[in-house]
Amino acid sequence: MYTAIAWVMKQWHSLFSTFLDPAGGITWALSIVFLVVTIRILLFRLFVKQVKSQRAMQEIQPEIQKLRKQYGADKQGFSQAMMALQKERGVNPLAGCLPLLPQIPVFLSLFHVLRRLAPGKDGLYSWDDALTDQAAKADLFGAPISSSFNMDGAKADAILALPGVTTTSIRIVAFALIVIMCATTFFTQKQIMKRSGPVEGQAAMVQKLLLYGMPISLFVSGFFFPVGVLLYWFTNNLWTLGQQFYILKKLPPPGSPAALAKAAVDKPQVDPKTLAPKPGAKPVRPKPGRPATVGPTSTVDADGSPVEGTVVDGVPGGASDGAVPGSANGRPGGGNRPRTGSTGSRSAPGPANRGKRKRR
Repeated sequence: MYTAIAWVMKQWHSLFSTFLDPAGGITWALSIVFLVVTIRILLFRLFVKQVKSQRAMQEIQPEIQKLRKQYGADKQGFSQAMMALQKERGVNPLAGCLPLLPQIPVFLSLFHVLRRLAPGKDGLYSWDDALTDQAAKADLFGAPISSSFNMDGAKADAILALPGVTTTSIRIVAFALIVIMCATTFFTQKQIMKRSGPVEGQAAMVQKLLLYGMPISLFVSGFFFPVGVLLYWFTNNLWTLGQQFYILKKLPPPGSPAALAKAAVDKPQVDPKTLAPKPGAKPVRPKPGRPATVGPTSTVDADGSPVEGTVVDGVPGGASDGAVPGSANGRPGGGNRPRTGSTGSRSAPGPANRGKRKRR
C-alpha cells in the first residue's frame, strides 16, 4: 500500500510538473488532492451500494418495529427474525461501511509516507533520492507538507533549517487545516444523517456519537498529523460533501418533503384539453358496462289473472278469444277446461260463496 500510494502521487506530480514548478508546494498539494480524487472515483460504486443499502434499511423499518413488538424481550429470536427479513429483502447491513473501509489503509499509508519524508533522506518506495528530497522541502504557505504542528528530533531540525520555514508558520497553517478538517467532518456527518433519514433507539445514539465524537477526536489527533495528511482529509471531506449534496438532490430519503416534492414533479400532468377530440373528429364514447341483471317479471296480477302482454304456455295473457292460460294462482289447469260451472259459459254465475272468501 505504501508503494501504491507513493506511485499514484508520483504520476500526478509528473503531470502537474509539465506546467508548474516541480519543487513547488502547490504541485505537491495538487498531487495529494488528486490522490483523493483517484481513490474516491474508484470507490464510487461502493458508495452507490451504500446508499441503496440505507434506502432498503429504511423501507423495512416498519417491519422491524413489528418484529420488536412481537418478540419483546426475546433478543435472540428477534435477531434471527431480523436476519431472515434482511436476507429475504436482500439487505446487507455491512454495505453501509463499504466506502469507509478501503479509505482507512489509504489514509494510514499516506500518513506513513509523509511521516518518513525529510530533507536529505534516501529515496523511498517508488521515489528516487531527488524526488524524495524535493517532496520533503515542498512547502505550502511556509509549511512543508511533511511537517506537523508538534514535531521534534532530527526531522524538526532539518525542516526548520529550510529558508522561509519557521515554527510559527508551520503551526498557523497546521492549526487552520485542523479547524477546517473538523468543521468539514461535522458537516459531512450531518449530511450523512440527512441521507439516512430519521432513526430511533441505538442507531440515533450512534449517529450523535459520530456527529460530535469524530470532530473532537480529529481535533486532538490533528496536532500530530503532517500537513499533507491534513490536506488529504480536508479534500476528502469536500468530496464527500459534494457527493452527499448530489445524492440528496437526486435521491432524497423516502417520506421526506424533498422526496414528496420530487414525486409530485415526476408525476405526469394530464391536460384536459388533450382528452377532448380534435375539431372535426368523431368523439369516441367508452363502451358501456354490463347492465345489471333484472329479476323475472311476474306473469299474474294480484287477483291471479294473467298480466296483459305476458305469454303463458304460448298463449298471450289477457286475450279475449276465450283461451285459458296454462296456469292460474300457481295451480296447473286443463287445456280447454271451463273456468265456471257445468254449462261451460263464461257468463254463467260461479259458486254462491264467491266473493265471500277472505284472500290470504
